Amino acid sequence: MADNKLAETLAKFTPVNALNPDNLMDLAQKALVKELQAGYTLFKSGDRDKRHVFLVKGGVELASERGVQKTVYGGTPEASHALAHAQPRNFTAKATSDVVYIEVDSDLLDIMLTWDQTGTYEVQDLQEEAAEKSSSGDWMTNILATKAFHRIPPANIQAMFMRLESVSYQSGDKVIEQGQEGDYFYLIKEGRCMVTRSSQARPQSVQLAELGPGDSFGEEALISDGKRNATVTMLTNGTMMRLSKNDFMSLLNEPLLHWVSFSDAVEKVKQGAMWIDVRLPSEGEQGRIKGSINIPLIFLRMKIGSLDPKKTYITYCDTGRRSSAASFLLSERGFDVCILEKGISAAPAAALETGQ
Repeated sequence: MADNKLAETLAKFTPVNALNPDNLMDLAQKALVKELQAGYTLFKSGDRDKRHVFLVKGGVELASERGVQKTVYGGTPEASHALAHAQPRNFTAKATSDVVYIEVDSDLLDIMLTWDQTGTYEVQDLQEEAAEKSSSGDWMTNILATKAFHRIPPANIQAMFMRLESVSYQSGDKVIEQGQEGDYFYLIKEGRCMVTRSSQARPQSVQLAELGPGDSFGEEALISDGKRNATVTMLTNGTMMRLSKNDFMSLLNEPLLHWVSFSDAVEKVKQGAMWIDVRLPSEGEQGRIKGSINIPLIFLRMKIGSLDPKKTYITYCDTGRRSSAASFLLSERGFDVCILEKGISAAPAAALETGQ
């Protein structure tokens, strides 16, 4: 199946249909189209194969130790989601007829979803954030004044400043480029730069924000282990202080991320904490934790104002990748937030509900 045709087919499935055209095409190039005869097994209960399996044609029965639970047919609304994709698998999937299905690497899909959803900004929000920041003062003072650094152990802050590397740039230089692998976290010491982003639908770069001394960027690609979701170009000559990915994860990111088991999370909820499902609404149709509110990662920046800064929040997604990115964004703004270890797969069936 040609990549364009495969991309069109993949776009019929959730959550693939949330990807931008560029990432959708990239995913199509790495996806596998497979055929299987009636009677053969697609996967078994207990498997940890990290695959999203999308049924295109034919019928597949899903069976547990209690017997056949249901049969899913390609082209139906139920088949718009990946087949029983919880890990480890809760069902054994067996073809009841000759079938055609598409296999997608779950980690790759999750990275792309994280990249898309952390790389989408509202220009108005950016302007409001920029207006709140002072354009004067020492860059180090501005950085230390941010809420994110209030929660980092002093020893880590000292180590971070010792490991920062100074790099000079000229006007017009690209500090990072969209599509590159994430390698550094950047702090602006001197100068100003522009953040832009393009897509297949909008090939002309869109200006997202103008940054200056004390501002930082580049963390989202490091957190999600994905590629850069924007280009940052110098508007003037300037100097950046940069921190390598390894140092960032150990010194800056990890102290902000608090992982909890499901049992510990339940205890926190009993004490007033609230679940936040950062997946897309369509993903929650297959199961979400009872009592959770849904704020997709892509909308989190816009919805932060609706959250109670006095509450504790527990974020979750399928794997922990998107929820860790959400936790970082909330922690930066002073929220008390935890991340559910292993994602929604850590929750027992009794703790889940389906539908909206």
